[in-house]
Amino acid sequence: MGRRRTSPMLVGLGPIVHKKRMLYYVYLLYSKTRQQVYKGSTSNLKRRFDEHNKGQVVSTRKGVPWRLEYYEAFSNKTDALREEIFLKSGKGKERLKYLLQETLKK
Repeated sequence: MGRRRTSPMLVGLGPIVHKKRMLYYVYLLYSKTRQQVYKGSTSNLKRRFDEHNKGQVVSTRKGVPWRLEYYEAFSNKTDALREEIFLKSGKGKERLKYLLQETLKK
């Protein structure tokens, strides 16, 4: 068996310290199998993405494989959590639908 390759989008998106601060990510995954979008946040995007695709996250287990479609980086955890909550709201869903029109058609 060959080595498992990491998506080029995820290289270097582990726990990054920016000016002595940890970066926090808000991300959007898409499951073609279920035609479902999942939104979450983490301080280590690469590790979390791998957990989703290995079926280690209860809420996304049935949607494997997941594709990373969008992410934002924040230097403050509170701001990242606020953005995650916003993206899960009606206005946030509208914004993502508008922002990712072509991406989510695939």
